[in-house]
Amino acid sequence: MSGVKNLFAKDPGKVSPTSEAISAFLGKETVFEGKMTFQGVFRLDGRFEGEIFESGTLIVGEAAQVKGKIEAATIIIHGLVEGEIEAGTRVEIHGTGRFFGNLLTRSLTVEDGGILDGTCRMEPPHPLAAFEPAPASVEAEEDPLA
Repeated sequence: MSGVKNLFAKDPGKVSPTSEAISAFLGKETVFEGKMTFQGVFRLDGRFEGEIFESGTLIVGEAAQVKGKIEAATIIIHGLVEGEIEAGTRVEIHGTGRFFGNLLTRSLTVEDGGILDGTCRMEPPHPLAAFEPAPASVEAEEDPLA
């Protein structure tokens, strides 16, 4: 296959799984309890209990076990997550991924074999649009049965 170029890779010889480099990593043997904030791409392969807040991407590896509250733009689940998720952009539950709890996101993908057990709420792109007051003409209508 010489002469074939990958148009999506920065270096035609390398293919990157994400457009950004991983900025933080917790390995398989790591156990962390508490509150974590960061930016960029965070890969978690160990055990975590607490709260995670970030504006980028959280990747939960196959060996990972996460309990608590997660707020991030994108959450990619290959392992176990229990608790509450709020994703500004999307959530992906892959074939080995398991999520138990409450989920709020704009976009959700569950691959064959992935588990979602709990409540899921999909939000429109502009969440405040759902709370706009009704037009005056609707409020001023008279009840036809009165």
